Amino acid sequence: MSRSAPLNSFRVRPRFTQVIDLPREVTREKILRSLADNSAGLAVKAFPEFIGIHLAEQERHYWSPRLMLSLYDWPEGGTLIEGTYGPEIEVWSVFLYGYLSTGLLGTLSAIYGGAQLFIGDEPWAFYLTGSMAVIALALYLAAQLGQKLGAVQTITLHDAYERAMPASPPRAGAAQRASP
Repeated sequence: MSRSAPLNSFRVRPRFTQVIDLPREVTREKILRSLADNSAGLAVKAFPEFIGIHLAEQERHYWSPRLMLSLYDWPEGGTLIEGTYGPEIEVWSVFLYGYLSTGLLGTLSAIYGGAQLFIGDEPWAFYLTGSMAVIALALYLAAQLGQKLGAVQTITLHDAYERAMPASPPRAGAAQRASP
């Protein structure tokens, strides 16, 4: 994995993977201990299969990211860590429901417009289809803007992750990448 955060991404939620040559529970405990010792200004929420790293409440904005680390047993031994940067759940749900609504209304209006066209009526429903496409594009651009506004905070989260990584070197030849 590169030492820089995966910020230059057109994905709504940038992600990375890394394999560590330690069992999952040992990896989890070392990460949690290191985050507790070295990460002032961050809130850590631990669950059995993942760890959430959030900015402290007083540092958060609407565009502030969080880092979710999913921990899996790697088939050849060790731990697969999948990190996903994204907004807090309250903000993410706005985008999720926005995409679902525009996708559903856009699809239904396209079907209705096609039916109108087929029977020879004025296909006014296509205007709604176009509007939903514009709204979906606006949601995507808002997500990209939020990523850019939260870039410094994303680097803060990524640096905390890098410092919290166990001393065991990553497994040679294992999946280590930052997704585009």
